[in-house]
Amino acid sequence: MAAHQPNRVLETLTLHLVNSPLSVIEWDHEFRVKFWSGQAEAIFGWSEDQVRGKHPEDWPFVHEDDAESVNQVMEALLTGSTNRNISLNRNYTRDGRIVHCEWYNSVLIDEAGKLISVLSLIQDVTAREGMESELRQLHKVKSIGQLTGGVAHDFNNLLTVILGNGELLTEKLEHQPELEELASTVVDAARKGATLTHQLLAFARQQPLRPRALDVNDLLTGMRVLLERTLGEETELKLVTASDSWSAKVDPTQLDSAILNLCINARDAMPQGGQLTIETSNVTIDQEYSDAHAEVEPGPYVMIAISDTGTGMAPEVIDQAFEPFFTTKDVGQGSGLGLSMVFGFIKQSRGHIKIYSEPGEGTTIRMYLPRADHNDEVREIEAEPETAVGGHESILVVEDDELVRQYACLQLKVLGYQVLSAANGLQALELLQSNVPVDLLFTDVVMPGGFNGVELARRAGQLRPGLAVLYTSGYTQNAIIHQGRLDPGVLLLSKPYPRVEMARMIRLALYQYK
Repeated sequence: MAAHQPNRVLETLTLHLVNSPLSVIEWDHEFRVKFWSGQAEAIFGWSEDQVRGKHPEDWPFVHEDDAESVNQVMEALLTGSTNRNISLNRNYTRDGRIVHCEWYNSVLIDEAGKLISVLSLIQDVTAREGMESELRQLHKVKSIGQLTGGVAHDFNNLLTVILGNGELLTEKLEHQPELEELASTVVDAARKGATLTHQLLAFARQQPLRPRALDVNDLLTGMRVLLERTLGEETELKLVTASDSWSAKVDPTQLDSAILNLCINARDAMPQGGQLTIETSNVTIDQEYSDAHAEVEPGPYVMIAISDTGTGMAPEVIDQAFEPFFTTKDVGQGSGLGLSMVFGFIKQSRGHIKIYSEPGEGTTIRMYLPRADHNDEVREIEAEPETAVGGHESILVVEDDELVRQYACLQLKVLGYQVLSAANGLQALELLQSNVPVDLLFTDVVMPGGFNGVELARRAGQLRPGLAVLYTSGYTQNAIIHQGRLDPGVLLLSKPYPRVEMARMIRLALYQYK
């Protein structure tokens, strides 16, 4: 009778666990299924009748990469090397999905020490693993952001001088083709360097965004010709836009860049051609989905889905797709910053992005953009000027980097302005306290000595109420950007800047403060 006691204990224990939220699987002395609870069927899809008497190797249950470690656990439990074990494994479901499961394994033995069975309690932690993966990604973003910010500040100062002087040389050497070509090469290299720092700042969520209410259908319609030209004749472009699409709260320039980036990636995934579909729709994210994904708030979103019929991605590629410098392209064919830049932009915009893909089945990337408030006015996208327009006002340039300061003053003088300069905030205040006329304060944001451009503008406003202010920076250190967005009313000229953009922002600042 005593020898049968453990069986009754097991039966009682099993009855208690049948209705447990944990799955219960009992294995015999050969590690074949003896009992398979209803919760196990709910997670994995197979019924008890389908798996009873089977060993884990008898059906597609254990992920290939985890098979060796699972075999080691089974051997240790069956040979008595251990009485219990906790492990995290990947398992397949009946429909081929991968689930992450935490296994709590214990051996049951009789009074003689003979193995009766192994009892496994299983918890599906796929959502938790996904959340932890996203949190690790966020930590990585923060670390890279801190590194990127310091590099971007100094690097963009250098690029401002190189780009600006390269443009001036190109104009001066118009009648010397050989030298003009050399100057143009310098300009092109500086622009590529600027793109690189922009991509890094985008991934780190440190770019200055100017979000506004935007009709994404209008944006896509306006991009169609550009996209068709970029994709080429072998790729068919299809736009499927929702007729009742909401307006999104997003920076239109950066969204334009993100869409173009994703479409180029899709084209490259279809080397023999194919179909690329861009679809818009209204989506409401519920609390359950929000709880399972880091930094995703429940509520209304405008969804843009970009789908291709290309090669698709394996799960391990999807897991790394948004990481900076990760790429599946050959050396020299991509920096590995395209998707990471889109990821950073969407997250900084308080949105969400998700990849759906399988090898050979194409890829769909969905971007979820926050719905605009009813009070946000939808404005037309402004055209950029093609030529630099100057003036005769007096401008105070405040810049701690001497080379950048000299360059900015030279450019402004070429545009016809009266120019004063200061190397720091204290020198600038001394000039403002005098009777010298100043129509515009053109100041760097990040300056040494704990006296940044924002504090300078505040004190300047006290000395000269209504003074126009234009900020410039290669990295703002959140001085004028909060929660990923430029502070209301702030005008920022990002470094490095071409002369035409500098001229446009100067005129805009002078006009805005009139």
